[in-house]
Amino acid sequence: MSDGVISQDEIDALLSGVPMDGLNASGQVSGAPSVNIDAATLTKFAGDLKDPLVENLKQMTGVEVSAGAPSAEGANRDQFLAKLPEMVIATTADFSNTLKGDHLYVISTECAQKLVSLVNKEENAALDDMAMSVINETLSTHTNDEITALDKTGKLGGLACNPAESISVPKAMVRIPQNTFALFTYPLTIDGQAYTLWEAVGGEAANSIASALGGGAAPAAAAGGALNAADMAALGGMAGGAPMGGAPMGGAPMGGMGMPMGGMQMGGAPMGGMGMPMGGMQMGGMPMGGGMMGTPPNVQSLQYPNLMGGGAPTDQGNIGLLMDVYMEMTVELGRTKKPIKEILGFGEGTIIELDKLAGEPVDILVNHKPIAKGEVVVIDENFGVRITEILSPQERVSELR
Repeated sequence: MSDGVISQDEIDALLSGVPMDGLNASGQVSGAPSVNIDAATLTKFAGDLKDPLVENLKQMTGVEVSAGAPSAEGANRDQFLAKLPEMVIATTADFSNTLKGDHLYVISTECAQKLVSLVNKEENAALDDMAMSVINETLSTHTNDEITALDKTGKLGGLACNPAESISVPKAMVRIPQNTFALFTYPLTIDGQAYTLWEAVGGEAANSIASALGGGAAPAAAAGGALNAADMAALGGMAGGAPMGGAPMGGAPMGGMGMPMGGMQMGGAPMGGMGMPMGGMQMGGMPMGGGMMGTPPNVQSLQYPNLMGGGAPTDQGNIGLLMDVYMEMTVELGRTKKPIKEILGFGEGTIIELDKLAGEPVDILVNHKPIAKGEVVVIDENFGVRITEILSPQERVSELR
């Protein structure tokens, strides 16, 4: 937190109980699974939706609208934030029913104000609740076009989205999908001015969309020597009676000896009654898992996931759920202690000396818990406070205790 601003990662960590050192540079929990995104299939999907998007915006605004070639890519939180301006309009419209997962639109406040001004036929429209309704309606139409296109594939029947909800927030407060997700970028020109519409879709939902469209990304490489599905299938085939050295395991003669494996004794113990792995047994002086089987297996040490987080990444707290919760913010000029006899003697004109010096920063508290320091300013005829310092995560956590 070098710039003194509370990051989304720190807020998520505090809400979920994940220690700050459990988050890596990309805002993901250590050991969190990654996904590959089929960017080519999703880019073609976005290209098919470009014309309906332009037509929708033309009808809503009544002005000339055009769009460049859209793109799709795999991205994480840091990569997405690097593309965004400081203040944005974020619209959530999460998928439901057949396809579930995060679904988010982001536009700049300038783009939002332009759209609202054109739709409402007023100059420099305020970004109030009415403006958010206009943004919701505009982007919901694009979501409906996506759902219609996916329904035509016949593989995601019954797909739906939750109602769109738009808010104006700093980019650090946007509820961005966890881990790797699909990021669609639509370059737009509205009434001669260039803007960008970003659309973020959670990784699993994006791969389901790509699969429905006939694509699909290759599975991510398993970390720490873990077996993938193909490895498990191969092992399952061997355990079920796959040939070894030309002879079936299930009791067929081995090497012409006429002796079934099931009744064969090795070192005095029947094969079927032993509780040790095949790879540790020897047969005629030659290891079963060695030269008779071909290439030796690639053995790696097992990497256990980081258990410090106390839960799966999908169980982390989400700041988006708390956006509408009101909290009491107070600014404390100073404190002092007085005996009751002095307090009873207070009257008009009494001067109370506080424990802070003139010019010393005042404390800013949320729900009576210190979070920052600042200096008192005057805004028109009202007092205000300019934040000069944000308490570190360690200081904030210690105050909560």
